[in-house]
Amino acid sequence: MKKTAKSTILQLTIIGLLIAVGVIIPIAMPMFPPFRIVIPPASYTLGVHIPIFIAMFISPKAAVAVTIGTTVGFFLAGFPIPIVLRAASHIFFSLPGAIYLSKTNLTGIPLRIFSLVVALVHGLTEALAVTFFFMGTAFPEGQGLLWILGFIGLGSVLHSLLDFELSNIIRRPLRRWI
Repeated sequence: MKKTAKSTILQLTIIGLLIAVGVIIPIAMPMFPPFRIVIPPASYTLGVHIPIFIAMFISPKAAVAVTIGTTVGFFLAGFPIPIVLRAASHIFFSLPGAIYLSKTNLTGIPLRIFSLVVALVHGLTEALAVTFFFMGTAFPEGQGLLWILGFIGLGSVLHSLLDFELSNIIRRPLRRWI
């Protein structure tokens, strides 16, 4: 499809809206307990990754913009640094994932396999992003890394899989515009 000024403006508008939604979800959703699970030191808010996943289907530039925008939003909203770092770590799955999606047309089982690979990278990078903060007194002696990989890593993998499915459901009717 040939890029026109109208399509560029539409794409920039969609990216701006995705950033806004990506900042609003973690602020608003905790008011609705079924949408947020807290297992200290981890917390999982349903839907928080949806804007990034949708941006990945638009373009690599969109994925980077939404990832940076939501990370800055988390920081400006006053979230603790470990959560901001978890948001920043999303660049490690969003950019490569968006590049791959821009070269393929995944559906069905291949899309689910892609989602699993993204989720594994997502979980690992989030766990690594907070390792420094949570090693030490928060866990039983000598078990810090195991807890981080379990609660942050595995929890993020499951959270990522769920949010990816939700984003795919939301994205389908929007395909005309993205």
